[in-house]
Amino acid sequence: MNETIKLLTSHQSIRKFTNQPVTQEQLETIVTAAQWASSSSHVQAYSIIHVTDEAMRGQISEWTGNQLHVLNSPVFLVWCADLHRLRTAYEINENADKAYLGSAENWIVATVDVALAAQNAAIAAESLGLGIVYIGGIRNHIEDVSKLLRLPKYTSPIFGMCIGYPDQDPGQKPRLPLQAILHHNTYQTDDMLEQILKYDQTMKDYISKRTNGKRSGTWSEDMKNKLKTPTRMQIKAYLEAQGLDVQ
Repeated sequence: MNETIKLLTSHQSIRKFTNQPVTQEQLETIVTAAQWASSSSHVQAYSIIHVTDEAMRGQISEWTGNQLHVLNSPVFLVWCADLHRLRTAYEINENADKAYLGSAENWIVATVDVALAAQNAAIAAESLGLGIVYIGGIRNHIEDVSKLLRLPKYTSPIFGMCIGYPDQDPGQKPRLPLQAILHHNTYQTDDMLEQILKYDQTMKDYISKRTNGKRSGTWSEDMKNKLKTPTRMQIKAYLEAQGLDVQ
């Protein structure tokens, strides 16, 4: 195993950070690494907002479900899918009202672009000895976050990211068995149930050990609970208001 693969397979989400600051040079290095992620047709359809204002951080922290690390981490970034910049580029050459800008395909491109860039940033940060955690909770109040950050039409916040020096070692959550993820030629369902049941036992043992026997849930139970109740159902209407076709 080389050092790159060792780094990639050692990820853990960090939610508690020391007071040691992340330097401007480190931040710029991380963002530069993000920029070199693959991008469909070179559109680079994302923007990153570095939130430093304490009041804004506090408000976003509240909207994410009072996640204190959003407020307390040395760096907090909001990663946005961004088709607004493409509209500006189009306008240089032709009336942008003629552009098929907010199509579902272009929105997939933008969300994939921002995810690829963010993961590059995460790996770069971890290579510098920093820790990160993604914050999907900003979508709890997606419209409010957009207004706070003054996002223009054709953009949307996708997730946040806390970055800093780790002040904890929470351990790694086991992943699904490789056989449950890797298919050959066609999607294979024959042993899917077996793989999930095997993973359920792995997660049950992990959670029991991590909580000193206080909890012992399984992955399938967690997924049932996640999917049992609709969440963030306002997002479709929000995207449509932002000029994005999600039909």
